[in-house]
Amino acid sequence: MPKLLKRVVLILSGLVIIGFAGMYFIKQNTKKHSPEETITHTTKEATITVYYNRPFKNDREIFGNLVPYGKVWRTGANEATTFSTDKDLLIDGTLLKAGLYTLWTIPNPKSWKIIFNNKQYNWGVNMDGTPKRNPEFDELTIEVPAIPLLNIKEQFSIYFEDAHEFTIMYLAWDRTAVAIPIKV
Repeated sequence: MPKLLKRVVLILSGLVIIGFAGMYFIKQNTKKHSPEETITHTTKEATITVYYNRPFKNDREIFGNLVPYGKVWRTGANEATTFSTDKDLLIDGTLLKAGLYTLWTIPNPKSWKIIFNNKQYNWGVNMDGTPKRNPEFDELTIEVPAIPLLNIKEQFSIYFEDAHEFTIMYLAWDRTAVAIPIKV
């Protein structure tokens, strides 16, 4: 192998290694500000798992500013939030088949659209900051009312509560929450 070709291969290999190391560093650094969370909720008949990243408020105006009204939000930070279920569910009365979905929202002052998309994305936004979601893969979209909170929720949170024959999935941050009714 000629010397020049060896040098080119060596330089390209070094650039690839530096690129992977740089991406790893960036990913780890962003996780400090929006740590990962996996929450699993088990009902009598189904197991639901949500993986998301939890950004902090940090004295910022969240909805209508950091998260604009009327635009698709990746529902967390970093990677696209995922929602998986091992059983078919009724989400606000509409069938969602068992499987793995990405969870997207469109916040508005009085209501939010909740979108279950059946495509997986390795990151929640493109390089220009636009959401990676492809609407062609939207499996289910519902609209639920926004609920004002009395106390500030400093860190974005997704959690579940059982209520009679329903499971309620809450999305809450700052002074706003939404409740998504789920029935197995």
